[in-house]
Amino acid sequence: MNLHPPRWLAAAATLLLSAAAAPAASVYDSNGHLWLNYVGDHPLGDTKWGVHLESQFRLSDMGSDWQQLLIRPGINYTLNPHITLTAGYAHVTTYPYGDYPAPDDFPENRWWEQVAVNHKAFGLDWTHRVRLEQRNIGTLAPDSSGNYHQNGWRYENRIRYMLRTTIPISADKKWYVPVWDEIFINFGDNVYRNHFDQNRAFVGIGRKLSDSTRLEVGFMEQTLQRRGGVIHENNHTVAVWLLSKWPLK
Repeated sequence: MNLHPPRWLAAAATLLLSAAAAPAASVYDSNGHLWLNYVGDHPLGDTKWGVHLESQFRLSDMGSDWQQLLIRPGINYTLNPHITLTAGYAHVTTYPYGDYPAPDDFPENRWWEQVAVNHKAFGLDWTHRVRLEQRNIGTLAPDSSGNYHQNGWRYENRIRYMLRTTIPISADKKWYVPVWDEIFINFGDNVYRNHFDQNRAFVGIGRKLSDSTRLEVGFMEQTLQRRGGVIHENNHTVAVWLLSKWPLK
């Protein structure tokens, strides 16, 4: 008695198992965004302590709709003139956008810690920034009517590294070109396929408005891999940054 399956059945089973194990084909989504940002690092008098205040209004379709809203306060400690330590909290709301939108908007609460190191090299000012994030991301599920609502939280970790420099373009150094790149890496038990989260590259024009305030306007290319590793976004972003170190006395 022959107990072996027919060859065609074995071949079909092998094909199905291979297809199930193989990752899905990548999908690419290109978007145009507008980000309006305020970042303040405000010293507290003559102490080594300071307050970090940050808000980012991230708009999709070049400003016609919401992409994300981010509020990120923190506390700074100046270890020495070249090293600053910061820890804080951030709240993010992400809205549906693009050709492959989330089914509904969802929140994120995160804690973050960072170290920023400043130095001079090749006649330019450089900043290295490493940031750790502990992220609680709202998860969505449909109800009996098919409408999506938040039904829980997913925990993830992320580490970010930024390298930034500024290139003076006027004799008084009030005008300059800011250039930076930042890479984001996910890690932890709840991360799969998208360990690379995103990369942001920025170049623009900056103007020193006062001893404590600067304005930067430029172009940021955001390359992002969505959860699951299938959808990849190329987001072409016009970004405006108001940067302040106005002291709180």
